[in-house]
Amino acid sequence: QSQLVESGGGLVQPGGSLRLSCTTSEFNLDYYALGWFRQAPGKEREGVSYISRSSLTTVYADSVKGRFTISRDNARNTVYLQMNSLNAGDTAVYYCAAGNPMRSSWLVEEGYVYWGQGAQVTVSS
Repeated sequence: QSQLVESGGGLVQPGGSLRLSCTTSEFNLDYYALGWFRQAPGKEREGVSYISRSSLTTVYADSVKGRFTISRDNARNTVYLQMNSLNAGDTAVYYCAAGNPMRSSWLVEEGYVYWGQGAQVTVSS
C-alpha cells in the first residue's frame, strides 16, 4: 500500500509544462529526503530528482537538468516537481519517494522507504 499520493499528471503537448505534487497524511515528510522517479514503458524505473530535508541540496538526472525543478513545502507536507519544456521522452509514470539515502544513492531506488502509487505523464501532440 502506497503511503504517498501523487497528483498533477496528465496529457500535455510537447514544449508544455506540468507540476506534480506529492503528499501524505500518514507521517511528517520533514524527517525525510524526497525523490522523484519515473518509469517509461518497457524501461526500468530511473531517478529524476532529489531534494534534501533542508532543501539546500537538489540533484537532477542529466536528462531533465535545466527543465525540471524539485521543491518542497514542509508546512504543507508536500513535494513538487515542476516540469517545463516537456518532450516525448518524458512520457512515463512518475513516482515520489521518501527516505534517507546516502549521497551515492540519491537517485537510486534502494535509498527510499516510502513510495507513491504513481502519476501518468504523457507528452504528445
